[in-house]
Amino acid sequence: MLHSLIAEFLGTALMILFGVGVHCDEVLTKTKYHGSGHIFAITTWAFGISVTLFIFGGVCINPAMALCQAILGMIPWSNFIPYCIAEFLGALFGSLVVYVMYADHFKASEGKIDPIAIRNIFSTNPNCRNLPRNFFVETIATTVFLTAILAVATNYEKQLPIGVGLIVWAVGMGLGGTTGFAMNQARDLGPRLAFQLLPIKNKADNDWQYGLLVPGIAPFVGAVLAALFSHYFLAI
Repeated sequence: MLHSLIAEFLGTALMILFGVGVHCDEVLTKTKYHGSGHIFAITTWAFGISVTLFIFGGVCINPAMALCQAILGMIPWSNFIPYCIAEFLGALFGSLVVYVMYADHFKASEGKIDPIAIRNIFSTNPNCRNLPRNFFVETIATTVFLTAILAVATNYEKQLPIGVGLIVWAVGMGLGGTTGFAMNQARDLGPRLAFQLLPIKNKADNDWQYGLLVPGIAPFVGAVLAALFSHYFLAI
């Protein structure tokens, strides 16, 4: 159990190192890849998650995936809450490491970069705020995301890291344009808390109402739907 919790913590931290790191690259002043755009960011998220799975194996690194696996009997229910805590702390830790790496660029960006863009380095937020629709989008994206991962894990286990990377890339491109595709409470709420705590000047509102409702709850709904579809249709 301890080994699994350490793997969830480190795996989630590494995923965030890639993901929040690439948003720093894209948004902050004087980085090598400033202005590189969403294709660069989504591709880095995808490959970063593949690297994480190559290193740590079949970790959940996502409370929604942990719930899905618990429903399907793939992990014990007793693991669910400890996994969620480890993943959240890993995401928080990874975000703090990224801030230290890019501290000079955060300072150089003060007064030059939109505070909302700075906030969005850490967390997902919609450009068109419509909470019911945003919730629906995150639910659908998470359902597709988790179902596809379970299908790959069942039928193509040796290709899981590459398969998950391709799934992240496809879902991010096709379904991520409205909300920024969290699909993972740890991925959003851990970095969102880091943004709240870090000494970043001229902060935009952290929008905890959106964070707790949409990326906080919708992925769990998607996890339940993915588990039901995987069990009754895919026979997983």
